[in-house]
Formats: sequence, C-alpha cells, structure tokens
Amino acid sequence: MSQLANALAAGGDVYASDDDPELVAAAVPFGLKTMESLLAEAPEHDGLLLAAASGFTQYGYAFVQAEADLVESKDLARATELRARARKLYARALRYGLRGLEARHPGFEKGLRDDALREATLAKATRADVPLLYWTGAAWGAAISLSKEDAELTADQGLAEALERRALALDEAFGRGSIHDFFIAFDGGRPPAAGGSFERARKHFERAVALSGGQRAAPYVSFAETVSVGAQNRAEFEELLGKALAIDPGAVPELRLANAVSQRRAAWLLARADELFLE
Repeated sequence: MSQLANALAAGGDVYASDDDPELVAAAVPFGLKTMESLLAEAPEHDGLLLAAASGFTQYGYAFVQAEADLVESKDLARATELRARARKLYARALRYGLRGLEARHPGFEKGLRDDALREATLAKATRADVPLLYWTGAAWGAAISLSKEDAELTADQGLAEALERRALALDEAFGRGSIHDFFIAFDGGRPPAAGGSFERARKHFERAVALSGGQRAAPYVSFAETVSVGAQNRAEFEELLGKALAIDPGAVPELRLANAVSQRRAAWLLARADELFLE
C-alpha cells in the first residue's frame, strides 16, 4: 500500500505531459478516488495529501468549471449543475490541503484562523511547504469564487490570500511563476473598492511571463480575461490571447496539458469578444 501511495503521489507528470485533455479528463477521477481509498488507510501520507489537494483543484477547474463556462450560453441549467460540482471538488481539495499542512505543522489551521496567531503560524512554513500552500490557497480561492452567496466562506478570502503570499515569499519561481497567476485573478478580478488593482495584476502578469520564459499560456489568458476585459481594452485582449495560442504546447513536455487547457479557453474567449466588449 505504501509503495502504491508513493507511486500515485508522484504520478502527476504522466498527466501533465499528455496532449489529449479528453483522455486525461476520463482517467483522472479513477486516480483521485484511488488516492482517497489509500488516504483512508494512511490519513497523514504527505505525498497523497498534496496530490489530492492539487488533483481535485486542477480537475475541478480544467474539466468541470471550464466546461460550465463553455455550455452556459446553450444550457444554463447544466452550467449551474457543473459549477455546483466544481465547488464541491474545490472544497474536497481544500480539506486535503489543510490536512497536509496540519500534519506537517500541528495546530496550523487553528493558528491560521486566529488573527493574533496567523503571522507566527505562517512563519513556520518553509520552502518545502510551498506546493501545499499554493494548492490549498488555490482551492480555497476557487471555492470562494463560486460561492458568492456563502458569507462564511467568502469571509475566508483573506486566509487564501495569506497562504499564497507566504508561498510567494518562500519561492516566487514555483510552478514557473504559477503563484503570480493567483494574484493576476485576485487583484485583477476585484474592483478597487474591494481591494483590487489592475496595476498590481499587471506586475504579477509580467513576473509570471518572465518566470515561465513566456512558455505558459495561463498568464496571458488570465490577464486578458480579467484586466483587459475589465479595462475594456479589446486590442490588448486579442493580442494576449493570440500570444497564448501561439505557444507550442509540446515545447515543454511538462506544460503540454496545462497549455492545451489554457489555449482551449483562449479560443473560447476570442469567440466571445463581441459579447465581452461594448465597442
């Protein structure tokens, strides 16, 4: 069981380098449920907790929430159903992420939720914790984005931000700049009155592109969808999505699947440009 758990926890690269998103979408649920079965026997297995947190988050976004956006114009009921499912997947990912942090640092969640203890609690996290910090914060943020009516969950927005800021401080280059992607959406997707800032989002975008050598499509898509649309800058929107689509998905094998998913969204956004811009 231990060997299988270790193998599953380390198996993400097989999916990441695949060039067939539909095949991965069909295969991932079995792997995730297998992880859960093993976690029932080894509830504090470090690698499995991280793999479950990242796996449920990525599956929820790439193959459930994204599908909801694609079908919404034709089937609102189906889109609503898919978003509810995505929200549950993010909540599951969040539970595993917090369990992983708790296993490494007993009392972590309680300390994180306590204003007086939060800073000291986060200070205990080291560079080795960055993947767990990132995926836990990403799952939390994604769940909040689909739960605007849930005041209790929405109130946790600052906790998701705190995890991501600690991760950024410890290892800015993690995931070729992926932590900056979180802040592109976080700062760019909120109005200034709610703490958002197009300027900060742009700085995060520039760092994400620099750290990835321009080989990840996600920063271009995220910035175009949040800031360019928010500023009603159609020329920038089309330019950025064009750059995302121009990336060779196979140039960096471990980015192949992520780029394919982002490029699918880029093409969808371009097709909706007339709906997104007033002029």
